[in-house]
Amino acid sequence: MPPPPAESAGRPILEASPGVVTPLGTVVIRSNRPAPADLPPVAGTPGGTNTPRVADSASVTPSGAFARDVFEVQLALSRLGFSSGSIDGKLGSQTRAAIRAYQEREGLPPTGGLDATTRAKLQLVGEAILPYTVTDEDVQRLRPLAKTWLAKSEQDRMDYETVLELVSEKSHSHPALIRQLNPGVDWDHIAAGSVVQLPVVERPALPGRAASIRIFLSGKVLQLLDAESRVLLHFPCSIAKDKEKRPVGELHVEKIAPNPNYTFNPEVFPESEEARQLNRKLILQPGPNNPVGVAWISLDRPGYGIHGTPSPEQVGRTESHGCFRLANWNAELLVKQVWIGMPVVVEP
Repeated sequence: MPPPPAESAGRPILEASPGVVTPLGTVVIRSNRPAPADLPPVAGTPGGTNTPRVADSASVTPSGAFARDVFEVQLALSRLGFSSGSIDGKLGSQTRAAIRAYQEREGLPPTGGLDATTRAKLQLVGEAILPYTVTDEDVQRLRPLAKTWLAKSEQDRMDYETVLELVSEKSHSHPALIRQLNPGVDWDHIAAGSVVQLPVVERPALPGRAASIRIFLSGKVLQLLDAESRVLLHFPCSIAKDKEKRPVGELHVEKIAPNPNYTFNPEVFPESEEARQLNRKLILQPGPNNPVGVAWISLDRPGYGIHGTPSPEQVGRTESHGCFRLANWNAELLVKQVWIGMPVVVEP
């Protein structure tokens, strides 16, 4: 069921000094820091220098393999509003979908591949990774996540459990990538004052005003469009596991709640033994580990909405009870662009 709204409490993201975003969508970040040694240099660029490069057969690895070039493309796309989910340096289906959406907007052949023209437009020059110092505030936010719904309802906030979880979301990255960037860090005993290396993410500057949302069930993709149907934002999303619970057609935004609390209704979870034993609803406090993450957008179909999730690495699956799940950072960005009554068109 839709959670009632709670007061907002914005969460900062790690940002570099603004770069230059040209009308054609090329990202250029002003700096000359070399690539870190723990990431493989791109073929043809000894030492991982910051020279703009074009992908070739040597620099684009098969799906599932780690590649510096793919990491930089994911980062460039993210800065333009085309999310591949958690940044992981792998050329998987979500990354290909983000590339394809970008190609369509830029009038390029929508192959989903890193051809020379696409890679040239997605240049990433300069700071891709920066040091981040873990703060006292970061550590004080940490909370063990209770195992039962009743115990969760007694927590003061549904915040991060670990520093690794916190910095992964801060940098829109997969925890496995953060571990690769920081091979010497003991994540189980990290303290305030520790310095870690994180990808540099930025809030995209949208090239137009949002007019509608389009969701493709088959591709598990959500897009924010302007009045000319040009894609402003592109996100992977999770959809309902039960095909009968996947709405098709035009819906509308009914309510908007940044940093919401969550109403646990036992009737919605008949598969849960605890839910069957409870005879009342429970209220869970706001936070990134809240079941709907850091944002809730209610739709004009009872019980349906667009929201964040405490498990961003699982976005893009068929596993929800009917709602559309986004990575927290994407839900946080989307909730700032929508308005009451905005059309949400769901296509098969």
